[in-house]
Amino acid sequence: MKKLVSIVLPAHNESGNVGVIKNRIQECFPFESYDLELIFVNDGSTDDTMEQLYKLSQEDKSVFYIELSRNFGHQCALKAGLDYAHGDCVISMDCDMQHPPELIKPLIEKWEQGYDIVYTCRAESETASYMKRKTSNAFYHIFNSFSDVQIEKGTADFRLMSRNVADVFKRFRENDLFIRGMIKWMGFRQAHIDYEPNERFSGTTKYTVRKMLRLAVHAVTSFSVRPLYLAIYIGFGLSLLALLYLPYVLYSFFYSGHYAYGWGSVILTIVFFSGLQLCVLGVIGLYLGKLFIQVKDRPLYIVRSSNFDNVPA
Repeated sequence: MKKLVSIVLPAHNESGNVGVIKNRIQECFPFESYDLELIFVNDGSTDDTMEQLYKLSQEDKSVFYIELSRNFGHQCALKAGLDYAHGDCVISMDCDMQHPPELIKPLIEKWEQGYDIVYTCRAESETASYMKRKTSNAFYHIFNSFSDVQIEKGTADFRLMSRNVADVFKRFRENDLFIRGMIKWMGFRQAHIDYEPNERFSGTTKYTVRKMLRLAVHAVTSFSVRPLYLAIYIGFGLSLLALLYLPYVLYSFFYSGHYAYGWGSVILTIVFFSGLQLCVLGVIGLYLGKLFIQVKDRPLYIVRSSNFDNVPA
């Protein structure tokens, strides 16, 4: 009996891509050795992506769709697809053609060699915009500097997980998902494959600079409390500077005769330290906010419709 390979593809306004990626995957897939399960997750698309997916599922019984009730975000859409997948291994990839379908076979080959997780690392593309390259490099630098988990530069959400890993991952229910970090944190036997991204087939990228910065904050605060330690170190450092300033204050008071001269410097000092206190309180508030959201234990996504017979537990 052939092993089943599940491929999860989140889709948000990807009407022009879903049919193309489906055909391209099937052209590259080793059907002689494995069965295929294609799982498209419609993440609250506002175009006719859902209509295209329904049509594909009617034409091809290996195509499955999960329609979410609204846009929950790329990471939650990935989680939904991974929760529903039945394969002996599960591959996740984007459906904009930037993740080369030709890598599916090498990913499977690595898995057959005994690796539980096979992830991909994107080579820096000269065709990418200057801002895209800089923000991407800054993201990995910030994450690795502050996080207890280290991930390679260019690590993508294009990866393979064994059935055992996928079952463990299904039990995760934390908010602010950063799956790249979670996969690295899980351990198991891991290997990576380098690749050069293709050009997006159609549509526009969904990851803006603002979303990249937001993802960086979520990623760091999900895997480390180092920002809280940084706030403590800053507080101790400023207290030390204040103590070093004390001899000058005393000298000015007793000998110079112009103590408290210069209201501008006083106002500047007050504004600086007030802003610093707000930043520190913001870091603490961010962690408290994450706890507030987590304890409510709301579902990470809501499924509006699907052509799966069995709903995962």
